[in-house]
Amino acid sequence: MDCERRMKVLIVDQDLVIADIIAFALRREGFQVIQAQDGITALQSWADEKPDLVVLEVDLPQLDGFTVCQRIRKESGTPIIFLTARADEENVLRGLELGADVYMTKPFSPRQLVARARAILRRTSPITASKIIQNSIPVYSKGLEYPTRSHQHVSLAPLERRLLEYLLSNAGEVLTFESIISHVWGARGGDRDMLRHLIRRLRTKIEPDPSNPTIVKSVPGLGYALEEQQEVI
Repeated sequence: MDCERRMKVLIVDQDLVIADIIAFALRREGFQVIQAQDGITALQSWADEKPDLVVLEVDLPQLDGFTVCQRIRKESGTPIIFLTARADEENVLRGLELGADVYMTKPFSPRQLVARARAILRRTSPITASKIIQNSIPVYSKGLEYPTRSHQHVSLAPLERRLLEYLLSNAGEVLTFESIISHVWGARGGDRDMLRHLIRRLRTKIEPDPSNPTIVKSVPGLGYALEEQQEVI
């Protein structure tokens, strides 16, 4: 951890025992910690403190974690880790569809949580959580220019940005599921369901018609490919 810039983490959990365990594990590794116990306070703390990462429970008073995540995503790409007792697939998929970077379930390993936090922050640095891809800057890949849409700003969350950059750097090539997962999440950080939902989120932001994608193409049984000479942002 860079001692000149201590990364700030917002922990949102109404269970003070769990929150203190998380806080202790993160502080021990050099993180600065802020805590909130309900959804409204969480949003206020996020706006005031501008944390680098949010660790978020789903079950919260006043506003649940899904609502908190959704509201943050409307304004920012701040990395979000759901850490919750809701382990069923429906809730996992909902959390990922709302824009969470990682969905972890309780009981959990504090060491794994710290490792996930470090991995997310490594991937998003030096791009800040609120970074917006500027619409006046063309995107280049292998000498090809992808013109931007001058009338539209596209705000990408860190994982969406990382996915798009990887696709752009390999435009016209089929990238396997495994290679994309490894690049975006790391060898142990993602799976095909998470990738599918991340692709869906990216398509909603860059495709003229997300239900009929022409930019990020699916290659059945293999993976995905970014079509060459496409306007992507």
